[in-house]
Amino acid sequence: MKIHESAENYLETILVLQKRNGNVRSVDIATELNFSKPSISNAMKQLSSNGYIKMDENRMIILTDEGKNIAEKIYERHQLISEFLVMLGVEQKTAVEDACRIEHVISEETFTKFKNHMNNMKK
Repeated sequence: MKIHESAENYLETILVLQKRNGNVRSVDIATELNFSKPSISNAMKQLSSNGYIKMDENRMIILTDEGKNIAEKIYERHQLISEFLVMLGVEQKTAVEDACRIEHVISEETFTKFKNHMNNMKK
């Protein structure tokens, strides 16, 4: 199932915040993305209704298995593309920003080739 870029960004942000802080609340996502709390609340309702996240009794956001799979896929793409762009001499900040856009549109075939190339370079 193809999901929207914005949903992928939210899921990736939740994953990153979980790695960094352990627990994630809507306000944490709003702060991280510099979005309004109502916008995040609406997005979290959508993600929940689509089965990508759950909320526990303390209103902490938890990725479902499906949500986590999507988030990890996008995060891997982001990391690898950022790393490659920096290796090419792109400034870190620019590389991260560009990777954030590229990660959503790159085909699975191209990313697989890209990943294999990067892995071969590291050997």
